[in-house]
Amino acid sequence: MRRFVEEADRGQWTLLPECLDDFIDESNPVRVIDVFGGALDLAEMSFEGVKPAATGRPSYHPSVLLKLYIYGYLNRVQSSRRLEREAGRNVEVMWLLGRLTPDHKTIANFRKDNGLALRKVCARFVELCREMGFLSTASVAIDGSKFKAVNNRDRNFTKAKVQRRRAQLEESVVRYLSQLDTADRQEPSEALAAKVTRLTEKLTKLKEEMGSLRFTRSRCWIRRTSKSP
Repeated sequence: MRRFVEEADRGQWTLLPECLDDFIDESNPVRVIDVFGGALDLAEMSFEGVKPAATGRPSYHPSVLLKLYIYGYLNRVQSSRRLEREAGRNVEVMWLLGRLTPDHKTIANFRKDNGLALRKVCARFVELCREMGFLSTASVAIDGSKFKAVNNRDRNFTKAKVQRRRAQLEESVVRYLSQLDTADRQEPSEALAAKVTRLTEKLTKLKEEMGSLRFTRSRCWIRRTSKSP
């Protein structure tokens, strides 16, 4: 095929093997995942399997599965079977895991057995984002004029109401995650795939609403402090 870019010969031998690190750019997000996951004290966060068993088959270190889980979360790959396939074909995941290929059951059990620890990781990640300035406080201009208006009760948020709503959302997230875990243990099918898709969409919607509530709570605090003498 002349005048076209020619592909490489799949059977061509090279003098020096290509380095996997060359395929991952310095600005690739997987490098952040690698550093973040490697810097955590997993024993302090109560991850299981930090200390290897003296007998039996060697297990995967929790940091390996944690990095895979974070990668799947950021790239919307939540099924353990899909994560298993990505570990064997995705160059980014190959680099992140050092070419390790855990099976889907191992991945699913890791998420099931470390629910509390994973929530701690999320809290630590938010803390890191704040330290790096990604969640810095924005400046808000407030008009001192007063107008009488009719406000819909569903749009009227107080501090207590926001806290109650956030608690409800967190309970819903836990419930949906539990349903995802149940679906993950079943054999794959079209109906199951559709169910997982619906649950994932609901999770995304809940997370967006929680983010909106955090913004509303910040506005309530700013409005309250602005009235102080």
